[in-house]
Amino acid sequence: MQMNFSSDKSIYVQISEMIENQILRDILLEEERVLSTNEFARMYSINPATAAKGINMLVDSGVLYKKRGIGMFVAIGAKEKIMKRRKSEFYDNYIKKILEEAESLGITREELVEMIVEQKGGKDHE
Repeated sequence: MQMNFSSDKSIYVQISEMIENQILRDILLEEERVLSTNEFARMYSINPATAAKGINMLVDSGVLYKKRGIGMFVAIGAKEKIMKRRKSEFYDNYIKKILEEAESLGITREELVEMIVEQKGGKDHE
């Protein structure tokens, strides 16, 4: 597991996102154990408290759960929870803004869809 932490997000957020990405890509499966706080700290040379904060974010959201004395595990339904939340965030962070800008430019939804389809198909858009 290679991880190069960027400075634009807190390390604990990046750890949380890394685990989520592994779940979305089926690298980590339901009921599978994730690295412990200390394992993360050693592997990435970070403070164990930082690793714990990232892992606890996922526990709080129901993506991971703790088996006392054994470790943290991927919860059943975790992938669906992550996808649902990320789709909602995608809508809020991107689609809403695109729709608002299109409206201010007088672009109809149909024209917008056409622009997206043309771009996706690799056609040049003027």
